[in-house]
Amino acid sequence: MNNFITIAEKAKEASRKTAALSADIKNRALLAIADGLEQNRTAIFKANAEDLTAAKPLLDTKEITPSVFNRLKLDENKMRDMIRGVRDVAKLDDPVNRVLLKRELDDGLLLQKVSCPIGVLGIIFEARPDVIVQISSLAIKSANAVILKGGKEAINTNKTLLSVINSALQKIDGFPMDAIQQVFTRDDVAAMLQCDRYIDLLIPRGGNRLVQFIKENTKIPVLGHAAGVCHIFIDESADPDMAIRIVIDAKTQYPSACNAVETLLIHKNFLEKEKLLAALRTAGIKLIDDPDDWSFEYGDLTLAFKIVNGIGEAVEHINRYGSGHTDAVITEDSASADKFMNEVDSAGVYRNVSTRFADGFRYGFGAEVGISTNKTHARGPVGLDGLTIYKYKLVGNGHIVAEYMDGTRSFHHRDLKI
Repeated sequence: MNNFITIAEKAKEASRKTAALSADIKNRALLAIADGLEQNRTAIFKANAEDLTAAKPLLDTKEITPSVFNRLKLDENKMRDMIRGVRDVAKLDDPVNRVLLKRELDDGLLLQKVSCPIGVLGIIFEARPDVIVQISSLAIKSANAVILKGGKEAINTNKTLLSVINSALQKIDGFPMDAIQQVFTRDDVAAMLQCDRYIDLLIPRGGNRLVQFIKENTKIPVLGHAAGVCHIFIDESADPDMAIRIVIDAKTQYPSACNAVETLLIHKNFLEKEKLLAALRTAGIKLIDDPDDWSFEYGDLTLAFKIVNGIGEAVEHINRYGSGHTDAVITEDSASADKFMNEVDSAGVYRNVSTRFADGFRYGFGAEVGISTNKTHARGPVGLDGLTIYKYKLVGNGHIVAEYMDGTRSFHHRDLKI
């Protein structure tokens, strides 16, 4: 615990320094990281190969699932996306010190609402080494410090990636040490959850059990989603070929992703039901028409399906059994689409597109720290804006409240152009 407190204290001190960094320093830091990743690809892949070799027996004995093993693997495509993501973050506008509100309360009394960093982020994630790069780049751009705790399955990859990142940051004059740190043990996790004095926000990246455990064992605010039970509703007016194309993509493109579809709802009057189901089976999808648990996240090529009486039943089913992540409707009817998108209570509601689009990179955020199903602060794919908060700055000239209480002065609350 004492060792972790030291790490947290250093992170808090670093966060106060990162809050004052210029956009230029932050962007140069990000580009240095991207270059470092390019230059150290061989070492990174070697470390990842060691992790995969160590994880293979665990996969064989079912101590880890195929989806976890797939997330652990760092291939050329993931490496390309990681590097591109860092460079894309560098191109984004600085999210810090943006004036969100400018209001003159009275003559000479000016109120401004200004974006600022959250402070210290605690990130707990499972076997996804690319998370380190995504989180670090977003933390740097949003001027936050971060403490990372990855899964033991990816320990070699995680250490190598963080070494590359911190080596790059050391080359940037003015960038504070200890802004990006990493811990490794379960004791560190326990200490992190109790460290509300220094850590301002926890972000879990992993399965339902991990997220629920964190939420139940900390006083620190938690941003994230506990499950990705995503739905697609095929309305009676849906184009059959479009429906087939979208559902296959949403289930097979990356089955273990949290935004992969898990339940298919089909309107009873959709005339091409058999054609749709046959195409899904041909694509290698295992269909289940009466699962024991409609809230189950499969993470593989299994897809539950149900015939429903109409859009009302579909919306009711999604709001009852869904996880509030991402849900889609396939329809040519605008009224049905509006009803679905207005009444489904999820962070992402889509029309005629795959649920797999629920992703910070695809939204143009450069990267994401995760998908949030929260209804406060940040929701959906969380990028830079989700890692900032705001403060109120009030500037006057000797103004005192007593004069407003006795009627000597009065407010006029005039909004000014930002």
